[in-house]
Amino acid sequence: MVEYVTGRDRQRYEILDGKIYMMASSKVPHGFIIKNIGTMFSNFLKGKKCIPFFDGTDVIFEEKKDVVVPDFFVVCNRDIIDEAGIFGTPDFVVEVLSPSSVKKDRGYKKNLYEKYGVKELWIVNPEERYIEVYLLKEGKFELDNVYVKYSEKDLDRMTEKELSEVQTEFKTSLFGDFVIQIDEVFYNPLEH
Repeated sequence: MVEYVTGRDRQRYEILDGKIYMMASSKVPHGFIIKNIGTMFSNFLKGKKCIPFFDGTDVIFEEKKDVVVPDFFVVCNRDIIDEAGIFGTPDFVVEVLSPSSVKKDRGYKKNLYEKYGVKELWIVNPEERYIEVYLLKEGKFELDNVYVKYSEKDLDRMTEKELSEVQTEFKTSLFGDFVIQIDEVFYNPLEH
């Protein structure tokens, strides 16, 4: 049986289907994306009921069986927030892909979020610079849209019709008055 440890003594790992998976350190672009998303949501949610959480907070779906550490998430039900972590389902989750996490993020963890009723899931690809937005509909995730941060080179090659269809912003399903700027999600100060 897996012994669950909280707080400072806890090494970075997740428990998926009762098995421990050590978590690798994030690369710099991965960290910038989490910070960017976290900053946008923190500013928007300031003074509101829902609480944003950054990488490092445990979400305990089933102790000793499924304990995950999403890159970013939002909880609107404050009753599930405990000093040791979140004991229940976040409303919104972001997973930023890395080579070591792709299979888990797109597979077991996505299925877990669906099973427990996460309302909106973003899977962000930092290398190819796109955001897949999944919405929970009738208990199943459906791909709502894919938002792409195009390079200047890609934009220069597009026709006028293609350029007219490029989306630079979108809204989350949970907060209809919150506009996400795609450029802000992928902003990397090292590139400027």
